[in-house]
Amino acid sequence: MTQPATAAQQEAPTSDAKSAEDEGSSRRPRLRWDVRSLSLLGVLAVLVAVGGITAPDQFLATSNLQLVLTQASVIGVVTVGMTFVITSGGIDLSVGAMVALASVWATTVATQEFGFAGILFTAVIVGVGCGLVNGLLIAYGRMVPFIATLAMLASARGLALQITDGSTQVVSVQSVLDLGGRDAYILGIPPLVLIFAAVTVIGWLLLNRTTFGRRTVAVGGNAEAARLAGIDVRRQRLYLYLLSGLCCGIAAFMLIVLAGSGQNTNGNLYELDAIAAAIIGGTLLSGGRGTIIGSVLGVLVFTTITNIFALNNLETAVQQIAKGAIIVAAVLVQRRSLRGGDA
Repeated sequence: MTQPATAAQQEAPTSDAKSAEDEGSSRRPRLRWDVRSLSLLGVLAVLVAVGGITAPDQFLATSNLQLVLTQASVIGVVTVGMTFVITSGGIDLSVGAMVALASVWATTVATQEFGFAGILFTAVIVGVGCGLVNGLLIAYGRMVPFIATLAMLASARGLALQITDGSTQVVSVQSVLDLGGRDAYILGIPPLVLIFAAVTVIGWLLLNRTTFGRRTVAVGGNAEAARLAGIDVRRQRLYLYLLSGLCCGIAAFMLIVLAGSGQNTNGNLYELDAIAAAIIGGTLLSGGRGTIIGSVLGVLVFTTITNIFALNNLETAVQQIAKGAIIVAAVLVQRRSLRGGDA
């Protein structure tokens, strides 16, 4: 005769099914972001095809592709830092102004007397210093990130204007200028692109493979729950704005190399481009989820669009409209994906 199943035997299938369900649900968000990355790759491929069709001789030229990657590198480094801040549930509207301030402070006559190292050190330390002020105001001063970084935007722009008096500060340090020349390319790759690649890899490892990254996601998902779990939320937020400032300092040095000068207008609207690239890449504006790879793809999409519009002599206004439409579409897709995940 068949023995009746014991209680443990009856519960085993249920437990196995539950485990399988939990495993499937844990994989679902990752699968969704993988699909988003593949979608962005598809969009990028379409843009490359459009550029190849509308301006084949210019767009597909090696020099133009190198230019696209170089231009993407500066805003890309800023976007990596912005991705961390947004993932934590914050925002940084001052990144463009910090880039401008760091670039003009690093190109003053007094700074250039210290050569390559002096320019690099000054750009980085000014960016980190601005990030420190933002972090202290937000984490320990309990100011709303929007207000604190907006104040930094105005202050940094004003200080940059005061330092330059509205003029362009030309770099005279030859080693800095040489870094932007074609002779400095490594296997046909501009040094600035290599810097961007290094920052991207470090950012990805930091967000996905370290305790710092897990704490960033936890703070963005639920700050109170993170605090109760033993995470020092204020210190974590301070570190994140320091990281954003560091990225701005690196980007400022890259911009100095690229332009050969420092101007108070540098980094104009970088904050909007960085936020937009992070959002269309899949980082949640409300915090709790971020993707470095998606943000990088978002930067490449926007930079490619800009390049195609420039090669076809299309108006800047049309370009801005196209960017706005892409941002709206990305947010709508993001909200729909979240509803699907909740269901």
